[in-house]
Amino acid sequence: IRQIPRCLCLSPTYELALQTEKAIEQRGTFYPSAEELKLACAVRGNKLERVQKISEQIVIGTPGTVLDWCSKLKFIDPKKIKVFVLDEADVMIATQGHQDQSIRIQRMLPRNHSVLKFAQKVVPDPNVIKLKHEEETLDTIKQCYVLCSSRDETFQPPHTIAQAMIFCHTRKTASWLAAELSKEGHQVALLSGEMMVEQRAAVIEHFREGKEKVLVTTNVCTRGIDVEQVSFVINFDLPVDKDGNPDNETYLHRIGRTGRFGRRGLAVNTVDTKHSMNILNGAQEHFHKKIDRLTQMLWTRLRK
Repeated sequence: IRQIPRCLCLSPTYELALQTEKAIEQRGTFYPSAEELKLACAVRGNKLERVQKISEQIVIGTPGTVLDWCSKLKFIDPKKIKVFVLDEADVMIATQGHQDQSIRIQRMLPRNHSVLKFAQKVVPDPNVIKLKHEEETLDTIKQCYVLCSSRDETFQPPHTIAQAMIFCHTRKTASWLAAELSKEGHQVALLSGEMMVEQRAAVIEHFREGKEKVLVTTNVCTRGIDVEQVSFVINFDLPVDKDGNPDNETYLHRIGRTGRFGRRGLAVNTVDTKHSMNILNGAQEHFHKKIDRLTQMLWTRLRK
Protein backbone atom coordinates (compact mmCIF):
# COMPACT_ATOMS: atom_id res chain seq x y z
CA ILE A 1 0.00 0.00 0.00
CA ARG A 2 1.42 3.36 -1.01
CA GLN A 3 2.28 5.63 1.93
CA ILE A 4 1.08 9.25 2.08
CA PRO A 5 1.85 12.17 4.41
CA ARG A 6 -0.02 11.86 7.72
CA CYS A 7 1.90 14.35 9.88
CA LEU A 8 2.61 17.97 8.99
CA CYS A 9 4.96 20.13 11.07
CA LEU A 10 5.35 23.86 10.38
CA SER A 11 8.45 25.73 11.56
CA PRO A 12 9.16 29.47 11.25
CA THR A 13 12.66 29.12 9.76
CA TYR A 14 14.60 26.92 7.37
CA GLU A 15 17.18 26.14 10.07
CA LEU A 16 14.59 25.03 12.63
CA ALA A 17 12.84 22.80 10.07
CA LEU A 18 16.13 21.03 9.28
CA GLN A 19 16.93 20.62 12.97
CA THR A 20 13.49 19.09 13.61
CA GLU A 21 14.01 16.75 10.67
CA LYS A 22 17.35 15.62 12.07
CA ALA A 23 15.88 15.10 15.56
CA ILE A 24 13.02 12.95 14.20
CA GLU A 25 15.43 10.90 12.11
CA GLN A 26 17.56 10.20 15.19
CA ARG A 27 14.57 9.21 17.32
CA GLY A 28 13.06 7.28 14.43
CA THR A 29 15.84 4.70 14.69
CA PHE A 30 14.01 3.35 17.78
CA TYR A 31 10.77 2.90 15.84
CA PRO A 32 9.97 -0.82 15.30
CA SER A 33 9.93 -0.38 11.53
CA ALA A 34 12.50 2.41 11.27
CA GLU A 35 13.24 1.69 7.62
CA GLU A 36 9.58 2.41 6.82
CA LEU A 37 9.56 5.82 8.53
CA LYS A 38 10.20 8.45 5.85
CA LEU A 39 10.46 12.24 6.11
CA ALA A 40 10.27 15.06 3.58
CA CYS A 41 11.50 18.59 4.18
CA ALA A 42 9.38 21.30 2.53
CA VAL A 43 11.73 24.28 2.51
CA ARG A 44 12.74 26.85 -0.04
CA GLY A 45 15.36 25.41 -2.37
CA ASN A 46 14.20 21.78 -2.02
CA LYS A 47 13.16 21.02 -5.59
CA LEU A 48 11.03 17.96 -6.29
CA GLU A 49 10.10 16.33 -9.54
CA ARG A 50 6.62 17.09 -10.81
CA VAL A 51 5.02 14.05 -9.22
CA GLN A 52 1.39 13.88 -8.27
CA LYS A 53 1.97 13.06 -4.59
CA ILE A 54 4.85 12.33 -2.21
CA SER A 55 5.03 9.14 -0.13
CA GLU A 56 6.83 10.29 3.04
CA GLN A 57 4.62 9.99 6.15
CA ILE A 58 6.04 13.08 7.89
CA VAL A 59 6.50 16.48 6.24
CA ILE A 60 8.43 19.22 8.04
CA GLY A 61 8.69 22.65 6.48
CA THR A 62 8.21 26.39 6.47
CA PRO A 63 4.72 27.84 5.87
CA GLY A 64 5.27 29.30 2.39
CA THR A 65 6.74 26.14 0.88
CA VAL A 66 4.25 23.84 2.63
CA LEU A 67 1.42 25.98 1.29
CA ASP A 68 2.83 25.59 -2.24
CA TRP A 69 3.17 21.82 -1.79
CA CYS A 70 -0.45 21.59 -0.60
CA SER A 71 -2.18 23.95 -3.02
CA LYS A 72 -0.14 24.85 -6.09
CA LEU A 73 2.04 21.75 -6.63
CA LYS A 74 -0.37 19.21 -5.06
CA PHE A 75 2.48 17.17 -3.56
CA ILE A 76 0.47 16.76 -0.33
CA ASP A 77 -3.20 15.99 0.15
CA PRO A 78 -4.00 18.05 3.29
CA LYS A 79 -7.29 16.19 3.78
CA LYS A 80 -5.28 13.06 4.69
CA ILE A 81 -3.27 14.75 7.45
CA LYS A 82 -3.88 13.27 10.91
CA VAL A 83 -1.36 15.25 12.99
CA PHE A 84 -0.65 18.96 12.59
CA VAL A 85 2.20 20.57 14.56
CA LEU A 86 2.68 24.33 14.76
CA ASP A 87 6.23 24.69 16.06
CA GLU A 88 7.20 27.95 17.80
CA ALA A 89 3.53 29.00 17.72
CA ASP A 90 4.24 32.37 19.35
CA VAL A 91 6.46 33.35 16.41
CA MET A 92 3.96 32.03 13.89
CA ILE A 93 1.20 34.12 15.44
CA ALA A 94 3.34 37.25 15.74
CA THR A 95 4.70 37.14 12.17
CA GLN A 96 2.03 38.33 9.76
CA GLY A 97 3.15 36.32 6.73
CA HIS A 98 3.57 33.11 8.75
CA GLN A 99 0.23 33.60 10.46
CA ASP A 100 -1.68 34.06 7.20
CA GLN A 101 -0.01 31.08 5.54
CA SER A 102 -0.44 28.84 8.60
CA ILE A 103 -4.15 29.67 8.82
CA ARG A 104 -4.58 28.88 5.11
CA ILE A 105 -2.88 25.51 5.60
CA GLN A 106 -4.93 24.73 8.71
CA ARG A 107 -8.14 25.47 6.81
CA MET A 108 -7.20 22.83 4.21
CA LEU A 109 -7.03 20.11 6.88
CA PRO A 110 -9.96 17.80 7.67
CA ARG A 111 -12.90 19.62 9.24
CA ASN A 112 -12.57 17.74 12.51
CA HIS A 113 -8.88 18.76 12.74
CA SER A 114 -8.66 21.19 15.61
CA VAL A 115 -5.30 22.79 16.45
CA LEU A 116 -4.62 25.92 18.47
CA LYS A 117 -7.09 28.53 17.52
CA PHE A 118 -4.00 30.66 17.28
CA ALA A 119 -4.11 31.04 20.91
CA GLN A 120 -7.85 31.44 21.30
CA LYS A 121 -8.84 31.39 17.69
CA VAL A 122 -7.41 27.93 17.31
CA VAL A 123 -8.35 25.75 20.34
CA PRO A 124 -11.33 26.09 22.62
CA ASP A 125 -10.71 24.59 26.08
CA PRO A 126 -7.15 23.35 25.37
CA ASN A 127 -5.02 21.08 27.52
CA VAL A 128 -2.11 23.26 28.62
CA ILE A 129 1.33 21.89 29.45
CA LYS A 130 3.60 24.48 31.08
CA LEU A 131 7.36 24.06 31.23
CA LYS A 132 9.60 26.17 33.43
CA HIS A 133 11.78 26.84 30.43
CA GLU A 134 12.87 30.33 31.43
CA GLU A 135 14.16 29.30 34.85
CA GLU A 136 15.91 26.19 33.55
CA THR A 137 17.65 28.12 30.79
CA LEU A 138 18.74 31.09 32.87
CA ASP A 139 20.08 29.02 35.78
CA THR A 140 23.01 27.87 33.64
CA ILE A 141 23.76 31.27 32.05
CA LYS A 142 25.65 34.14 33.67
CA GLN A 143 24.31 37.44 32.33
CA CYS A 144 26.41 40.61 32.27
CA TYR A 145 26.52 43.98 30.52
CA VAL A 146 29.24 46.35 29.37
CA LEU A 147 28.92 50.12 29.01
CA CYS A 148 30.22 51.48 25.71
CA SER A 149 30.57 55.11 24.69
CA SER A 150 30.22 54.22 21.00
CA ARG A 151 29.61 51.24 18.72
CA ASP A 152 33.30 51.03 17.82
CA GLU A 153 34.09 50.46 21.50
CA THR A 154 31.68 47.53 21.81
CA PHE A 155 32.88 44.46 23.72
CA GLN A 156 34.56 41.87 21.50
CA PRO A 157 34.83 38.11 22.07
CA PRO A 158 38.27 36.99 23.31
CA HIS A 159 40.32 34.70 21.07
CA THR A 160 40.47 32.06 23.82
CA ILE A 161 36.74 31.12 23.88
CA ALA A 162 35.33 27.97 22.33
CA GLN A 163 32.65 29.50 20.08
CA ALA A 164 30.47 32.62 20.26
CA MET A 165 27.30 33.97 18.68
CA ILE A 166 26.74 37.71 18.29
CA PHE A 167 23.24 39.03 17.65
CA CYS A 168 22.53 42.25 15.75
CA HIS A 169 19.24 43.99 15.01
CA THR A 170 19.79 44.57 11.27
CA ARG A 171 21.57 42.88 8.37
CA LYS A 172 23.57 46.06 7.77
CA THR A 173 24.92 46.10 11.33
CA ALA A 174 25.70 42.37 11.20
CA SER A 175 27.68 42.78 7.95
CA TRP A 176 29.62 45.75 9.35
CA LEU A 177 30.42 43.98 12.62
CA ALA A 178 31.54 40.77 10.89
CA ALA A 179 33.96 42.79 8.76
CA GLU A 180 35.31 44.65 11.82
CA LEU A 181 35.86 41.43 13.77
CA SER A 182 37.63 39.86 10.79
CA LYS A 183 40.02 42.82 10.76
CA GLU A 184 40.76 42.07 14.44
CA GLY A 185 41.83 38.54 13.50
CA HIS A 186 38.72 36.58 14.50
CA GLN A 187 37.48 33.65 12.44
CA VAL A 188 34.02 35.02 11.62
CA ALA A 189 30.94 33.69 9.84
CA LEU A 190 27.97 35.86 8.87
CA LEU A 191 24.37 34.63 8.74
CA SER A 192 21.30 36.67 7.80
CA GLY A 193 17.86 36.13 6.33
CA GLU A 194 18.50 37.40 2.80
CA MET A 195 21.04 34.64 2.08
CA MET A 196 20.01 31.66 -0.06
CA VAL A 197 19.02 28.65 2.02
CA GLU A 198 21.95 26.64 0.68
CA GLN A 199 24.31 29.40 1.83
CA ARG A 200 22.70 29.50 5.27
CA ALA A 201 22.98 25.72 5.64
CA ALA A 202 26.66 25.83 4.66
CA VAL A 203 27.42 28.65 7.14
CA ILE A 204 25.77 26.79 10.02
CA GLU A 205 27.47 23.51 9.14
CA HIS A 206 30.89 25.19 9.06
CA PHE A 207 30.17 26.81 12.42
CA ARG A 208 29.08 23.48 13.92
CA GLU A 209 32.32 21.94 12.68
CA GLY A 210 34.32 24.72 14.36
CA LYS A 211 35.72 26.19 11.15
CA GLU A 212 34.68 29.62 12.42
CA LYS A 213 34.72 30.57 16.09
CA VAL A 214 32.35 33.54 15.89
CA LEU A 215 28.93 33.63 14.22
CA VAL A 216 27.47 37.09 13.65
CA THR A 217 23.76 36.90 12.93
CA THR A 218 20.37 38.57 13.04
CA ASN A 219 17.33 37.00 14.72
CA VAL A 220 17.27 34.27 12.05
CA CYS A 221 19.39 32.21 14.48
CA THR A 222 17.51 33.09 17.65
CA ARG A 223 15.66 29.78 17.69
CA GLY A 224 16.45 26.29 16.54
CA ILE A 225 20.25 26.41 16.39
CA ASP A 226 21.86 24.07 18.91
CA VAL A 227 25.66 24.05 18.83
CA GLU A 228 27.17 22.38 21.89
CA GLN A 229 30.43 24.33 21.75
CA VAL A 230 28.77 27.76 22.02
CA SER A 231 29.81 29.09 25.43
CA PHE A 232 29.35 32.76 24.78
CA VAL A 233 26.55 34.97 23.42
CA ILE A 234 26.78 38.72 22.84
CA ASN A 235 23.75 40.93 22.30
CA PHE A 236 25.41 43.63 20.21
CA ASP A 237 21.92 45.14 19.91
CA LEU A 238 19.41 44.33 22.63
CA PRO A 239 16.23 42.87 21.09
CA VAL A 240 13.17 45.09 20.66
CA ASP A 241 9.81 44.57 18.98
CA LYS A 242 8.56 46.55 15.98
CA ASP A 243 7.49 49.40 18.30
CA GLY A 244 10.89 49.63 19.98
CA ASN A 245 9.75 47.98 23.23
CA PRO A 246 11.81 45.29 25.02
CA ASP A 247 11.37 41.86 23.42
CA ASN A 248 11.98 39.57 26.38
CA GLU A 249 10.98 36.40 24.54
CA THR A 250 13.62 36.99 21.87
CA TYR A 251 16.15 37.91 24.57
CA LEU A 252 15.53 34.56 26.27
CA HIS A 253 15.91 32.60 23.03
CA ARG A 254 19.05 34.49 22.05
CA ILE A 255 20.95 33.91 25.27
CA GLY A 256 19.58 30.35 25.31
CA ARG A 257 21.95 29.53 22.43
CA THR A 258 24.55 29.09 25.18
CA GLY A 259 24.17 27.07 28.37
CA ARG A 260 22.84 24.18 26.28
CA PHE A 261 22.77 20.53 27.36
CA GLY A 262 23.40 21.39 31.03
CA ARG A 263 26.62 23.32 30.32
CA ARG A 264 27.32 26.75 31.75
CA GLY A 265 27.28 29.77 29.45
CA LEU A 266 27.91 33.50 29.42
CA ALA A 267 25.72 36.21 27.89
CA VAL A 268 27.10 39.74 27.51
CA ASN A 269 24.89 42.69 26.58
CA THR A 270 26.37 45.87 25.17
CA VAL A 271 24.79 49.11 26.42
CA ASP A 272 25.59 52.39 24.66
CA THR A 273 22.47 54.51 25.21
CA LYS A 274 19.94 55.25 27.93
CA HIS A 275 17.33 53.44 25.82
CA SER A 276 19.39 50.22 25.70
CA MET A 277 19.90 50.47 29.49
CA ASN A 278 16.12 50.68 29.92
CA ILE A 279 15.69 47.57 27.76
CA LEU A 280 18.24 45.72 29.88
CA ASN A 281 16.50 46.79 33.09
CA GLY A 282 13.26 45.47 31.61
CA ALA A 283 14.87 42.05 31.08
CA GLN A 284 16.13 42.01 34.67
CA GLU A 285 12.65 42.73 36.00
CA HIS A 286 10.94 40.29 33.66
CA PHE A 287 13.18 37.31 34.48
CA HIS A 288 13.91 38.29 38.10
CA LYS A 289 17.62 37.79 37.43
CA LYS A 290 20.29 40.35 38.26
CA ILE A 291 22.48 41.35 35.31
CA ASP A 292 25.85 42.56 36.62
CA ARG A 293 28.14 45.07 35.00
CA LEU A 294 31.12 43.24 33.53
CA THR A 295 34.26 44.46 35.29
CA GLN A 296 37.78 43.21 34.67
CA MET A 297 37.67 41.34 37.97
CA LEU A 298 34.38 39.61 37.10
CA TRP A 299 35.59 38.82 33.57
CA THR A 300 38.75 37.18 34.94
CA ARG A 301 36.70 35.12 37.39
CA LEU A 302 34.21 34.00 34.71
CA ARG A 303 36.93 32.84 32.35
CA LYS A 304 38.43 30.46 34.95
